[in-house]
Amino acid sequence: MSQRVTILAGVPSISKSVFHRIRFAAHDPAVCIDFAGPPAKSILIIRDVELQRARNIARADRCYVPKDFTPPGGLSGDREIATAQAAVECLRRHAVGRAVGDRSLPLLYVSLAREAGIEIELDADLGVVERRQKDQQEVANLKHAQQATESAIRMACERIARANARPDGVLERDGQTLTSDVIRRWIDLHLMDLGFTNEDSIVACGPIGADCHHPGEGEIRTGQPVIIDVFPQDKQTLYHGDCTRMVVHGQVPEIVARMHTMVVEAKQVAERATHAGTTGDAVHRATVDVLKRHGVHIGFPPAGAPDDLIFLPHGTGHGIGLDLKEPPLLDFNGVELLPGDCVTIEPAVYCKRVGGVRIEDMYIVRAPGADNLNNLTEGLAW
Repeated sequence: MSQRVTILAGVPSISKSVFHRIRFAAHDPAVCIDFAGPPAKSILIIRDVELQRARNIARADRCYVPKDFTPPGGLSGDREIATAQAAVECLRRHAVGRAVGDRSLPLLYVSLAREAGIEIELDADLGVVERRQKDQQEVANLKHAQQATESAIRMACERIARANARPDGVLERDGQTLTSDVIRRWIDLHLMDLGFTNEDSIVACGPIGADCHHPGEGEIRTGQPVIIDVFPQDKQTLYHGDCTRMVVHGQVPEIVARMHTMVVEAKQVAERATHAGTTGDAVHRATVDVLKRHGVHIGFPPAGAPDDLIFLPHGTGHGIGLDLKEPPLLDFNGVELLPGDCVTIEPAVYCKRVGGVRIEDMYIVRAPGADNLNNLTEGLAW
C-alpha cells in the first residue's frame, strides 16, 4: 500500500502515547493502527473483555480482539505477544509492507513484523506535536488538576505557617512534631480525597532543599525556607498538576528574602517571554539574564565553591500533561513553543548554607502570550 500506515502499541493506562490517541485507559495491551487513506481509517485491537467499552468510548473507527486477526500459526497464550501477533496479521491482511512506529513502540512489534516481511520504521516525532498542543478538554483537565494541587499546597503551607515553635526551633501542631514525612502524608490524604494519586511530594526544609530534587526529610524548623512541590495525577483523566510554593515559619532570614525577590523577578520575566513562536531556549535565557544580574551562578557549584554561593542548576521549566515531564523544555537548546503547549515556569535559586527557593506555575502557551493556570500567592507568609 502506498498510504502512510502508523502503529501505536502498549498498555493504555501506562503508555500515554496510546492513551492520548484512543482516549481509553484499559489495563491490558492494545494496538492502534491508522491508515492515512483515502479513505482514512483506524483499527483498534484490544482484549475481549474491553471490547464493548472500547467501541463506546475509544477514538477508533473499528475495534477488534486479537482472535479476529489470528495468524496461520495461531496466537500465543501471552497477551502481549498475542496482541502483537494480531497487529502484524492485521497489517499483512491489509497488504501493508511498511509501517511507521513512534518512539515508544515495543521492540516486540518490530521483531514480529520483520519476521512477516513487514518493515516498521521509526518516526521519533510521531504523536509528539499532537500531545503537545492540548485541546479544550485537555486544558480543562489540566486546570482541574492544578486546582487540586494548589489546594494541597495551601493546606500544607498554612499548617506550617501557623504551627507552634518549640524552644529548639522545631515546629509542632496539636502536639505532633512536624516532619517532611508528616506533611507529605497530609498532602497524600488530601489529594486522595480529591481523586488523585500522588508521588512523593517535595517537602524540603532548610539546607537539604539546596538539592533541587531531594524529597526532604527530618524536622521542619522555624526561620527556614520550606519548598513544597506537589505533582499529582488525576485518577480519572490521567492528567497531572504541578506547583511549587515556599513557606517560612516566623522571621524570614535576609538571605532568604533576597533569594525570593530574585526568583519572583525571574518568574515575571519568564512569563512575559513565553508565547507561541518563541523557543524554550529564549525563555530560559530570559530567566538566566535576570538571575545573573543578581549575581547567581548558572550551573552546579564549582569544586571548592563557598557554601553561601547562590546558584541555578536547572532549566526554567518543562512540558506537562499525561506525563509529568514531556516536551517541550524551557532550557538551553529548547525548541519552538507551539499554541496549546502546557509548560511549567519554575525559576529557582539554591544555596547550600540556606536551602532553596522555587516558585512554579503551569501555563497554556498562546499566540499572544501564556495563560497562567495558578491562583496561589507567591509569598513566603501564609
